[in-house]
Amino acid sequence: MPNKVRVWIFSLFLFSLFNSFAQAQLPDFVELVKNNGNAVVNISTTQKAPAGMEGAEMVPQFPEGAMPPELEELFRRFNEQQQGGGGNVPHEARSLGSGFVISADGYVLTNHHVVKDASEIVVKLNDRRELVAKLIGSDARTDVALLKIEARDLPVVSIGAPDKLQVGEWVLAIGSPFGFEQSVTAGIVSAKGRSLPGGNYVPFIQTDVAINPGNSGGPLFNIEGKVVGINSQIYSRTGGSMGLSFAIPMDVVMNVVEQIKAKGKASHGWLGVQIQDVTRELAESFGMKTPHGALVAKVIPAGPAEAAGVQIGDIITEFNGQLIDHSADLPPMVGVTPINNDATLKIIRQGEPRTLHFNVGLLPDEDSQIAAVKSANKSPENQLGITVAELTSEQRQLAQIPRNGVLVQDVGKGSAREAGIQRGDVILQIHNNIVRNLGDFDKIVKKLPTGVSIAVLIQRQGNPVFLALKLK
Repeated sequence: MPNKVRVWIFSLFLFSLFNSFAQAQLPDFVELVKNNGNAVVNISTTQKAPAGMEGAEMVPQFPEGAMPPELEELFRRFNEQQQGGGGNVPHEARSLGSGFVISADGYVLTNHHVVKDASEIVVKLNDRRELVAKLIGSDARTDVALLKIEARDLPVVSIGAPDKLQVGEWVLAIGSPFGFEQSVTAGIVSAKGRSLPGGNYVPFIQTDVAINPGNSGGPLFNIEGKVVGINSQIYSRTGGSMGLSFAIPMDVVMNVVEQIKAKGKASHGWLGVQIQDVTRELAESFGMKTPHGALVAKVIPAGPAEAAGVQIGDIITEFNGQLIDHSADLPPMVGVTPINNDATLKIIRQGEPRTLHFNVGLLPDEDSQIAAVKSANKSPENQLGITVAELTSEQRQLAQIPRNGVLVQDVGKGSAREAGIQRGDVILQIHNNIVRNLGDFDKIVKKLPTGVSIAVLIQRQGNPVFLALKLK
């Protein structure tokens, strides 16, 4: 046999072997979709839109700011054409989303933002039946809503365990992006335990599954065909999928569902602190070998943390025996803990470990945040390169700072600017020393060491934040 023929046969063999291996490694989602597709539904809602706002609520739902203005205009024009829009009369606006059936007697899950402010909710089943749904309850903090339709013997999904998901594992979504029903997309788990703005009580599952407007509220399946999350948000600069989508884990969802069924709403545990991550520089300033835990930047007056003796500058490293690596780990742990339960915190205070006990409180409504304004009583510049002033009684009331602190009025070149201190910040603490007034500030600054990281606690627009600066 000629050598060329032998090489050709051998190459064909290798190609066939590689192709078989590749097919063996890639998942087959066909059966998963066949078994679960019928339990996924399309959800449309109706709201009364004011005159001159045609199409405003018909744009599919997704995080605010994700869609550029030109794309919003495109959707507005499209929706007006679909509705025969125009004119200045009030009309009914519509939005689309997805959902899935969790019980044969008609309980359906979706996102809170899909059904928010809806005057009518219609669930379209895979057999083309359209049924008006009743909103049993919803929870804005976790973005979960529970609906009920009058039907029997419905196909249902199986609930999986998101805590067993691994990064890199295959996942699949079924939903109605842009109204295209029963669209299937697949990808992998990109990360777990993500914290997003406005979603501190949800440890989101991040995936690269193609999620678009209209997918909100639909299920995220694992390779076993069990729902591990509700697709909720995307990060996008274009309005479409960029490979960054986020799902609410089903353990969080089902906790909310049980509460809604029992009492019509969901409650969340509360510690009563504002926290931030411990950076490498802050870890050095607190005498820690490695950065970890949740750094307490503010203790809410009359809250559970204050009653337990938690102080500003404490670093929370454990909650009820669960280790806290990043600050984002703590809120979901506290949030799912039943109200009035006893709980334990392990903290580091000025380099020393301590254990504190507290009673889990009920998370209240979010407080408004008010920024501090300028004062007329100034101090001269100092080695930090900043000018500070006393706070007036009116400024303290506006900024919700009853005592202590000085206001930053000017920031020149130096360590403070490099650390990120800005005009309008209120300095509350420097190097573990409370700044009560201008006199305290001047004394503390004069004694600061050089060449080491120093923790500075500021309040900016109502939010306390630790910064690390180093005097040269």
